[in-house]
Amino acid sequence: MQEQANEPTRTSNMLSKMMEIGSKVQPFSKESRDKAPRIRDAKVVHSVCPYCAVGCSLNVYVKDGKVIDIEGNPDSFINHGTLCPKGSATFQYTINPSRLTKVLYRAPYSDHWEVKSQEWAMEQIAQRVKKARDESFVERLEDGREVNHTLAMASLGGATLDVEENYVIKKLFNAGLGILSIENQARI
Repeated sequence: MQEQANEPTRTSNMLSKMMEIGSKVQPFSKESRDKAPRIRDAKVVHSVCPYCAVGCSLNVYVKDGKVIDIEGNPDSFINHGTLCPKGSATFQYTINPSRLTKVLYRAPYSDHWEVKSQEWAMEQIAQRVKKARDESFVERLEDGREVNHTLAMASLGGATLDVEENYVIKKLFNAGLGILSIENQARI
């Protein structure tokens, strides 16, 4: 009878010893314990996927001034952290060594490209827009109706622009420059 009473205590002691053995054994090497996620200490910058009109939210991880990872933002009510194949490739697009990072200009009839500054390129764009508008601007039609427009230029916008950006673009191009042909991928 005494032996039967001690049986649960003996079983309990054996289980306790087995658990001690299991908990003391570490299956990880020192290198494994010292590893850390590569996004540790990175600054998270919230952004929007550049591909379509859905506007999926991105978390861009930046460390030492360099983008180290881009993933879907799980806090976004739009995409809940998921991305389509194009959106999930945004990081590869950003760090691609073949990506152009300088302004390249090929003069008319030239056989080679020249590297130019961004300031030079912006000045050229402004001058050419002004020249095209000045040469083609119509204030009044032959019957005297006021139109204040140009048919020599058009605007094609991208879908990742938000409503406010589209509003400003529409005001600048239509009311400011007189451009009639304004289209947007998202039809906003």
